[in-house]
Amino acid sequence: MQYPLLPLRGVLVFPGLVVPLEIGRERSVRALEQAWDTEHRLVFASQRDPREDDPNPEDLFPVGVVCEIKQVVKLPDGTWKAVVYGEERVRIDAFADEAEYFLCDVAPLEEIPAPENEETEAAMRSVIHMYEEYLKLGRRMPGDASLSISTDDPGRLCDAIASNLEIKIEERQEVLETLDVSERLMLIHRILARQIDLLEIERKIHARVRRQMEKTQKEYYLREQIKAIQRELGDHEDPAGEAEEWRKKIQEAQLPEQAQEKALREVDRLEHMPQMSAEAVVVRTYLEWLTNLPWSVETGDALDLKEAQRILDEDHYGLQKVKDRILDYLAVRALQPKIKGPILCLVGPPGVGKTSLGRSVARALGRNFVRISLGGVRDEAEVRGHRRTYVGALPGRIMQGMRQAGSRNPVFLLDEVDKMAQDFRGDPAAALLEVLDPAQNGAFSDHYIELPFDLSHVLFITTANMAQQIPQPLLDRMETIAIPGYTEDEKAQIATRHLLRRQMEEHGLEPGDLELGRGVLEGIIQGYTREAGVRSLERTIATLCRKAARRKIAGKSPLHVTPKGIEKELGPRRFHAHELRREDEVGVATALYWTEVGGDAMPIEVTVVPGKGNLVLTGKLGEVMRESAQTGYTYVRSRRAELGISEEFPDKVDVHIHVPEGATPKEGPSAGITMATALASALSGRAVRGDLAMTGEITLRGRVLPIGGLKEKTLAAHRLGVHTLIVPQENARDLEELPSRVRRGMDFVLVENMDQVLATALQPSPAH
Repeated sequence: MQYPLLPLRGVLVFPGLVVPLEIGRERSVRALEQAWDTEHRLVFASQRDPREDDPNPEDLFPVGVVCEIKQVVKLPDGTWKAVVYGEERVRIDAFADEAEYFLCDVAPLEEIPAPENEETEAAMRSVIHMYEEYLKLGRRMPGDASLSISTDDPGRLCDAIASNLEIKIEERQEVLETLDVSERLMLIHRILARQIDLLEIERKIHARVRRQMEKTQKEYYLREQIKAIQRELGDHEDPAGEAEEWRKKIQEAQLPEQAQEKALREVDRLEHMPQMSAEAVVVRTYLEWLTNLPWSVETGDALDLKEAQRILDEDHYGLQKVKDRILDYLAVRALQPKIKGPILCLVGPPGVGKTSLGRSVARALGRNFVRISLGGVRDEAEVRGHRRTYVGALPGRIMQGMRQAGSRNPVFLLDEVDKMAQDFRGDPAAALLEVLDPAQNGAFSDHYIELPFDLSHVLFITTANMAQQIPQPLLDRMETIAIPGYTEDEKAQIATRHLLRRQMEEHGLEPGDLELGRGVLEGIIQGYTREAGVRSLERTIATLCRKAARRKIAGKSPLHVTPKGIEKELGPRRFHAHELRREDEVGVATALYWTEVGGDAMPIEVTVVPGKGNLVLTGKLGEVMRESAQTGYTYVRSRRAELGISEEFPDKVDVHIHVPEGATPKEGPSAGITMATALASALSGRAVRGDLAMTGEITLRGRVLPIGGLKEKTLAAHRLGVHTLIVPQENARDLEELPSRVRRGMDFVLVENMDQVLATALQPSPAH
């Protein structure tokens, strides 16, 4: 006979008994479902080691029981509960090859009945008497445990007693495997005798411990009795008084009708619980959260557009696009007060003021402000909260933030939304969909609160370094505003208006303790920082503040820094403003690229050596960038005659393309035209202009395709002193987003194909 098999941990089913079982392992559930769908019969065999989560056939005892499945129920937590009836002992002969569950061949085992004589009857009476004595001593069995042994069959008697004893699984298995009923009676007799001896010893030890109880323990019990008497006399607060206080708090909290009904039901439960029980503590904590959440508390919006404009300009220099969006929202709010809060996503490199902008928006609106960081969050419960059935359960970060805000319409900043991750605990980004979707967040449900909470009045602002790393369904709910970075002039203005004053206050300096001469900030920006934001600039200013504080403590004159004295205070310059300017070189072209911390530039070098037509790529290039190099190489081969390249190419030369900083991974298609230009230069002997940089994707036929991040790349070129840029013609529309001062100072060469690129970038052929 062949049946599905279900392994048991620490449990054993005996024939003739009805046993309820909880089944949760995936393999076991499949076996149960298979048996339920067929003959309703299943083999149960116990594991040798209950700690094994995924047992193999050799981990199971060879003798089990065929059972009939009487009932199957699926529980809310995903586990199954089955009621089974043991039919007969079987020996497991072989296991079939079944990956989803155990399937085994079994053979029935016939019992050897005990002789019907006085000796057997005496043995049965002795066993029953010992079992009743075991129950009296142990007090661990339910009151009807003795009913299960009301049988005249000695074999069933032994099975029933063995199933109720607190013994090791090996001893129960020995009873199951003993087919001779007479031997089984003797075995149960020995087991009961040993268990009774152990219980007698435990009873003696317990009595000895009680007699040796120390004075402090006696006093503890007496004090508890005194407290109970005092509570009876009304000397301390009683449960009814506490419940009345909670009802008053619920009334004052102005909860919605559904939340109020839920809270009052919890108060009724608390009133009938022991004061110090664990469940009472859980209920009190839950009621505290319900009454402290801002269900109906709302702050009024400051709808004065001029005042809002003044606050935004006072806190942040530049960022006109973000400011305009906030002022637009205020204007609409004045016309339609019931408009749902928008979800703004500020995307840009670190240090450009995304997080601090949220505080300024809250100040301009007159709303409360709350910020939570999502960087590194992996657990969905961090967003939705834990269910109250868990020990130490708490609401998610959203509800914690709302409690912290104290109003239902704060400015809520979700920082680093692109740094979330996912694992076996769930996807927090998916949980945020309900929070950030205006069509759903009017009834956000937290697993701990278990009540709908209205988030539609909240102004959500999210920040990210890279929009590409935000899951697309989440990004679809947000309005993206790019903050690419600052020009040198903007950095100087920010340092003058904000950074210098803030750092002097933080370091305890007064006006006059630190004086920066004209041009010092520009020198610091050009020589000691190279970034899209201003964090390095602020750290450098903090260094000067520390030096000024040291001079002040020493009683020296205030620190006065001049352009010529910058290196004396800060050390040698780390960067040179025009370090990318160089002589025209053969086989070297400058590419602009974009990273999550802003734009930058890198040289691409090409060298031609005698060989067999091989193309070598180095510099830890990604797959897309390697394909761009192959495309540029093929394009140059197709234009060999027009470019005046030697006939020895490609059969007798090898071409090596290298991108410096070889330890840094590089990826993207926008270096395609730069690689093709460097290849054409190296093979034709024509030098590449050293005063320009370029960006664009190349096709096999030489067409130049548009790229992303043009604003960041242009700011990087401006920062590095490059003023001539070759960019795709289709990116012309992006030039309008550039700051006017940067646009005026740059010479943009718009190209549609590689012929235009080479005509601009390559110098004329050398004279022979």
